[in-house]
Amino acid sequence: MINTEIFEKYIISLFPMPTEKANFFAKQFEPILLSKNEFLLKEGKISKVTHFLESGFIRSFTLDTNGNEVTTNIFSAPCFVNDFLSFFKQQPTKENIQALTACNLFRMNYDDIQVYFHSFPEFREFGRIMLVTNYSLLHERILGMIKDTAEIRYLKMLEQHKDIFKNVPLKIIASYLGITDSSLSRIRKEIAQK
Repeated sequence: MINTEIFEKYIISLFPMPTEKANFFAKQFEPILLSKNEFLLKEGKISKVTHFLESGFIRSFTLDTNGNEVTTNIFSAPCFVNDFLSFFKQQPTKENIQALTACNLFRMNYDDIQVYFHSFPEFREFGRIMLVTNYSLLHERILGMIKDTAEIRYLKMLEQHKDIFKNVPLKIIASYLGITDSSLSRIRKEIAQK
């Protein structure tokens, strides 16, 4: 069963507001279930719906010039899952978004989001903070891929999202970290021996 309380706490954690208001916003989203390996969005499609991940794990990925899947993000609950550029600009996405486990989500379509942005200052401010937060995470990831060694990237991920390692295949984690499966195995072995 999907729990709106988790969604409400997430809303309040980003933008403090009365619980009743957070409850109202959470209830405007439709609960859905997503099966393992099911797609939320496929490359070339326009994102018409935004999703809040209440439980489960989702990845976004694209294909490199050789046709290999490259994981661009791993989403672990609670968080919003979307290609925000595709959603807010209503343009085709360049990524795929796929469930790695069974997931509980809430969703709202683009037109309704726009209505709530224009009707409720709290909702608009929550949306602004959420976008800034997601930009910050993306920026940190870009800098980490440039400045940090593979081992440091691994250790940061382990520290911040230990649950990912219990629920996501190592091949996908390696791709997200920008390394090969064998490199990830070597790093894990070396750290275990320290």
